[in-house]
Amino acid sequence: MRAPYHAPSSVTNIATAPSSLARGLAEILALFRSHPDDLSKSELALLSGLSRTTINQRLEPLLAAGLLVPSSDDRRDRGRPPERFGIDAERGVVLVADMGASGLRVALCDMRARVLVERVESSDVTNGPARVLRRVAELFDDTLAEYGQGPSAVSGIGLDVPGPVDHERGRVVTPPIMTGWHDFDIPAFFQPRFDCPVAVEKDTNAMAFGEHRLVHSTVDDLVFVKIGTGIGSGLIVGGNIYRGADGAAGDVGHIQIEWDHPSPAPTCRCGKLGCVEAYAGGWALQRDLRDAGVDVSSVGDVVRLIRDGHPEATQLYRRASAIVGWAISDMVNVVNPRIVVLGGQLVGLDDLLFASVRETVYRRSLPLATRSLQIVPTSLGEKVGVHGLSRLVLDEVFGPIGIHRLLEKKSGAS
Repeated sequence: MRAPYHAPSSVTNIATAPSSLARGLAEILALFRSHPDDLSKSELALLSGLSRTTINQRLEPLLAAGLLVPSSDDRRDRGRPPERFGIDAERGVVLVADMGASGLRVALCDMRARVLVERVESSDVTNGPARVLRRVAELFDDTLAEYGQGPSAVSGIGLDVPGPVDHERGRVVTPPIMTGWHDFDIPAFFQPRFDCPVAVEKDTNAMAFGEHRLVHSTVDDLVFVKIGTGIGSGLIVGGNIYRGADGAAGDVGHIQIEWDHPSPAPTCRCGKLGCVEAYAGGWALQRDLRDAGVDVSSVGDVVRLIRDGHPEATQLYRRASAIVGWAISDMVNVVNPRIVVLGGQLVGLDDLLFASVRETVYRRSLPLATRSLQIVPTSLGEKVGVHGLSRLVLDEVFGPIGIHRLLEKKSGAS
């Protein structure tokens, strides 16, 4: 293990635009990050269209900063100059926390986004930011201790939350279920201990990004729909996360619909009537089962009843599947994605959900929007958020602003 790496300062309040050198170095790093194998100078020239002279000029500061290292084979062959290079995976670590309504997954990853240490536990997001983030910080310290590092080794931090996020400020805005979180400065909570960028994202955006980057990178337009305690979605448009003008894009769970339900329409946790989530979210199924006299105390209990074929639970699940399909069909007509990926606690319990969603989407959407459409389960399972977050954070660390700050810090230290 190398000595701990002192990460660049937070990019939250950067006023200086990245230099042209920083942008050029970030472009080279992006090529390394998009290829699983180490690259040679010739391959870099071919991929980038740059001359060998320019490649050499850009490699030099990246090697000097320790962001790139010669490949392991070249390091063993001391008799000739190195020919291949790669990201130094051990130069630092990133910490990520995937926070759901009722669960928390924390991971320590290397600089190639590989998960090295992980912690999973139950968590109630309604306990408020101070209590929940204090626990996240404790788990960060635990993972660092297990890996034999301290806070100075952390190059970046990423957190996702089950609510609407102002991504630029790292704050949750009027979240329906996150009591006490509105406008809480999440990056500032971690900055006294960690001198690094802190990225905050909506959970389904992170999931969509992870699925896109690792599984469907050749697809430009993708929708990820999370069906768990709540219902939400993340959008990839043109290969990038689409957040909308204010970060509210993709909030499919709070589309209001009319459905066959006892009057009046059910009240959603956001305070409105008849939201998709108020009919089909895990918490809504739990509510309806209780009203039917079934003893359930958590969404996990609902999942177990559905798996066991419980009549009331299965009936509610069938209705929820059709409602989710109705909402997804609207998204398909508006966004026209190539792939819709489904994830969350209520996905994969049986074939009923996918059959119902597909039938509803193909019945309600335009033929042009569905002729090449795929509706598939997540390939990354419960870790999809962690995978997306780690890559989002590294995009920031290795991006033009992150490189600019690193170069400034090195210049100030010399």
